[in-house]
Amino acid sequence: MPGLGFGRLMEGLRKQTEGFAQAVAGGDPEAVVPTCPEWRLRTLVAHIGLADRWAAELVRTGRPVPAPDPAAMNPGVPGVPDEWGTWLRAGADELVGAVREAGEESQAWSFFGTVPAAFWVRRMLSETAIHHCDAAQTTGAAFRIAGDLAAEVITEGMELMADPRAETAVPKLALLRGAGERLAFRPYGMDGWVITRLPEGLRWERGNGPADVVVSGTLTEVMLVLARRRPTGEVTGEVAGEVTVEVTGDRALLKHWLEHTLI
Repeated sequence: MPGLGFGRLMEGLRKQTEGFAQAVAGGDPEAVVPTCPEWRLRTLVAHIGLADRWAAELVRTGRPVPAPDPAAMNPGVPGVPDEWGTWLRAGADELVGAVREAGEESQAWSFFGTVPAAFWVRRMLSETAIHHCDAAQTTGAAFRIAGDLAAEVITEGMELMADPRAETAVPKLALLRGAGERLAFRPYGMDGWVITRLPEGLRWERGNGPADVVVSGTLTEVMLVLARRRPTGEVTGEVAGEVTVEVTGDRALLKHWLEHTLI
C-alpha cells in the first residue's frame, strides 16, 4: 500500500512531470537515450504522455485498453519540442482528473488484475521519475526528486515484484526465486529495504538487517541503482555521477538481481 497519501502522490506526479518537461525542453528529438538506447528522445516523450492518457482511460472505463506504442505514429503527439511541455502536463492532469472523478478507491484494470484507481497515479509517478532521469541524462539537465517520492518509488517497485501475480505479468521474475538469499539497499541515514529470495517467491521489508550483498548511497542513488540507471561497477566505493555508491558482499547476487528485475 502507498506510504504517501493520494494528495502527495498527485503532487509528486505533477512535480516529476514538470521536471521531465523541463529536461526535454529544446532537446533534439532524434537524440539517443543512453539508458534506453533503443529509444530516441521523442519516443521517451511519447511514452510518458501516452502512458498517462492510457492510464486515465483504464480508470475511466474500468476495463483493459490496448497500451499505445510510443514508437508508432500516434495522433496528437507533438513533433515539435516546444510543444512537449504543455502536452506532457496535460497528460498528467488528465490522469489525476480521471482518478479524482472516479474516486481513488474505485476499481481499475491493471496488468496485475483489478486495483484501486489511485494505483495508476502512483505507478505513473514511478514511471515518470525514472524516465525523468533518462531525459536528464540525454539532454544534460539536472535530475532531482524529493526524498519521500524517491522512497515511494523504491517501495512501489518492491511491492510490484513481490506481488504473487508479478510472474504472470513478467515471467522472468520467476528466475529471482532463491533459497533465502538477502539483498539490502540502504540509503544513508535511514532505514533501507531488504529483499529475500525464497523458493516460493520474493519477500521484502524495511530495515537494516543482515544481507548477502549491501548497496549503500544517497536515497536518490539507491533508487537509481534499483532502476538500473546507475552502474554498480566492479569495485567497492565506485563513484556514480558526483556521489559514491558502495557495494559490499556478493556482487554476483546483485548482478543477477539487476539483470532480471524491472522497476
